[in-house]
Amino acid sequence: MPDKNNGTLHHHLLAVREDERCFENAFQSVARMILEGDIEKVVVNGKTTYDFSIFRTGKKHIIGMYDELNSFVSYVKDAAEGGSSKEMAYVLVGEPGNGKTFFVEYLCAKYRSFLLKPQNRKYTFKFTGMDKFGTYGRLTTIESQTYEDPMILAMNLFDDPDENRTFLSKQIGFSDEGIEALYDNYRPMGACSGYIWNDIRSLTDGGIDEMLKFVQIVPVPLTESLGTVTGKYPAKDKITSSAVDLLGEESIQRLLHITDTNNPYRFDLRRGALARVAGGGIHFSDEIYKNKKDLVQVYLGVIQNRSIEIDGFKWPIDTLIIATSNNSEFNRFLSEKEEAPIVDRCRICYVSHNTNYKLQEDLTLYTIGNEARTTLTKENLHQDPNLNYAASVASVLSRLPRSEKLTPVETMKLAAGEVAGEKSIKTLAEVIDTLNQNPDITKRFGQKGLGQRNLGRSIQLLIESSETNEGRCMFAYDIYKALERVILDYVTDASDRAKYLEDLKIAKGMYRERIMTEMFNAYMDEPLAIRRDVMNYVNMIIGIDAENLGPDKMWKYRDPQTGELRALKIDERYIKSVEERLELKTQERRETFRTSIRKIYGQKISVDPDYDFMDNLDLVKAITDVRLKSDIAGAGSLIGALANRTNEENQKLYDRMIGTMLTKLNYCKTCAQKTIEYFCTQEDEK
Repeated sequence: MPDKNNGTLHHHLLAVREDERCFENAFQSVARMILEGDIEKVVVNGKTTYDFSIFRTGKKHIIGMYDELNSFVSYVKDAAEGGSSKEMAYVLVGEPGNGKTFFVEYLCAKYRSFLLKPQNRKYTFKFTGMDKFGTYGRLTTIESQTYEDPMILAMNLFDDPDENRTFLSKQIGFSDEGIEALYDNYRPMGACSGYIWNDIRSLTDGGIDEMLKFVQIVPVPLTESLGTVTGKYPAKDKITSSAVDLLGEESIQRLLHITDTNNPYRFDLRRGALARVAGGGIHFSDEIYKNKKDLVQVYLGVIQNRSIEIDGFKWPIDTLIIATSNNSEFNRFLSEKEEAPIVDRCRICYVSHNTNYKLQEDLTLYTIGNEARTTLTKENLHQDPNLNYAASVASVLSRLPRSEKLTPVETMKLAAGEVAGEKSIKTLAEVIDTLNQNPDITKRFGQKGLGQRNLGRSIQLLIESSETNEGRCMFAYDIYKALERVILDYVTDASDRAKYLEDLKIAKGMYRERIMTEMFNAYMDEPLAIRRDVMNYVNMIIGIDAENLGPDKMWKYRDPQTGELRALKIDERYIKSVEERLELKTQERRETFRTSIRKIYGQKISVDPDYDFMDNLDLVKAITDVRLKSDIAGAGSLIGALANRTNEENQKLYDRMIGTMLTKLNYCKTCAQKTIEYFCTQEDEK
C-alpha cells in the first residue's frame, strides 16, 4: 500500500534532508550528471584535453567534438558554482551538418534518463480543494505552472524570511549549514503560486498546518513529447511566430472559471515553451538568430533575468538555455550593431567539423548505416571494405585549411595522431593557433568543409547509381564521382569548390596507396602481410647495429607485443631496396631516417605495444613496391601479370588473388574485380 503521506510537503522536506531527494538548479544537475561519469585525459592536436565518458555511451553517441564538449562542461560547471555563466545562454555556432543539433538532442536524452533515477527526480506541487474558494469556478486542482520545486514553496511559506528558516530548522530538522545551502538557490514563488498561496492563507487564517493540507507534491512528468524538462523551440517564419510561443498568453478557458480579474492564473504559461522546462530543465532554441527581432529580445530578457514576465507579473525560472545557429545567420546578426546586448548575453562556441579521419570512420558508419542495404530489385547490396576509408579521407581533407608549413596529407595524419615523416604534432599545433587568430571564423581550423549531410548525399547518389545496382556492390572508387557531383551541385562559393575538387584528387592518391597495400595482402594470401613486412624492416634497422649480431646476421630480440623471444635474419639488400624507394641515396640520409624510425619506435612502443608503423604511408608504400616488384619477375611486376592474363600462370595468380579477396578480405566478386582493374591502371599515381 502506498504511504498517503508520500505526497505531503513534510515528507518531501524530510527526504531532501536525508539526501533521498535532491534540491539543485538545472546547472548543478547537468554538471553532476556529466562529472559523475569517468573523465579521461586525451591529447588532441597536440594539446591535452578531457574526454567525458557520458558523451561516449549508447549505440549512436557523440564522436570527437573534444574542444566543444570541454567548453560546454566548463560553462555548466561555472554556472553551477554561481559564476557569471548562469546569466548566459550557450550558443553553438557552425556550418550545417557538423553535429550541433545532434549534440543538444543527445544531451537532452541523457538528462532525461538521469532524472529517471529516483534520487534525481524533479518534483513540483499542486494546490487541491480550489473549489472551496468560490472564485475559481470548477477548477479543483491547480499545478504550479512553472514546475516549481516544493523547496521553493518551503522557502516562501511565510512572508517573513526568518520565520521560514525557523520552520525548516525546528519542524524539519535542517542544520544551519543545510539551510544556507538551500538558500543559495532561493527564488520567490511565481506570480500565480504566490497569489493562490495568499488566498489559502486568507481562507485558513494563516494556520500553517491547515494551509499545507491544500498542497500535494507530485513528480514532474518526463515524457519527451510533452516538452517538459527538455523542450525544443525551432525558429518559425516571420508571421506565425510570436512571444506567445515562448512565454504563454491569457487563457480564455481560464477566464470562464476565474472571477477575480487580478488573478495571474488567468495567464496560461504552459502554452509557451519556457514554462514547461522552468523546473530545472533544458530549453533548446534551434537556429536562435533566425527568429525575428522581437522574439530574440524576449530571449534577452529571459536569459538575463531568468524569469517569464507578462503584464508586470513575474515567474522565476530555473533553466539551462542552449541554442544553435549557422555561421551566415550569426554573421548577419552581428552586423546589426544594435543587437550587441544579445550576443553579449551568449557564450558562443564555434563548432568545427571533425578533422580526425579515424574518428570520421565512425561518423561515416552512422551515415552509411548498420542495416543491411538492398538494391532496387531487393537483392543484397555489398559494401566495399575500402568504402568507409575512401569517404572518410575525402570528407576530412575538405575540412583542413591549406598551410605553408604542412601538406594536406601531413595535416590529416597529424590531426589523427599519426606520424607524418619529419613533421611533428607541434607544427600542427602552431598551424592551428595561427589559423585560429583569424577574425573570420570560417577560415579557422576545421570550420569549413563537406559536412555529414553532404557525405550523406554522396552515399545516396552512390546507392542510386546504375553501376551500384547492376554490380550489387557499393564500390569505393565510385564515392569520388558522387562527392564530385555533390560539390558541383551544393557548394556555391567558387574558391571553396575549387579547393574541394583539389582535395578529392589528393584523396584518390591516398586510396591508390591503400589499394597497393590491399593487393599485396591479397597476393601474399594473408590479411596482415604488409604489416608483418613493415615490422620486419623496423626490427632489421634496430638489430643491424646490435652487438650480439653473428656472422650469419641472425638477431635475437624480444617481441614487445607477445613477450616471446624471436630470431630475425637481417637482410641488408632488402633494407637498401626499401631505402632506395624512399629516395634516401646517401649513407647520411639513410642513417637520419633510421634514427627517426628508432626514435618513433622508442616513444610509441612504451605507450602502445601494438603500434605497427602502418600510419607511416611512405614507408608502407616503399615496402609494398619492393615486395611487389621483387616477388614477381618478368613482365613489369604484379600489375603486368594481372593485366595480361593470356597465359595460364597469370590466370592462376588472378584467380588465387580473387579467392583470397573473397574469403579473407571481405570483398565481393564485383568489388574484387573492379579493385584489381583499378590497380592495373595508372590512374591517380602520385
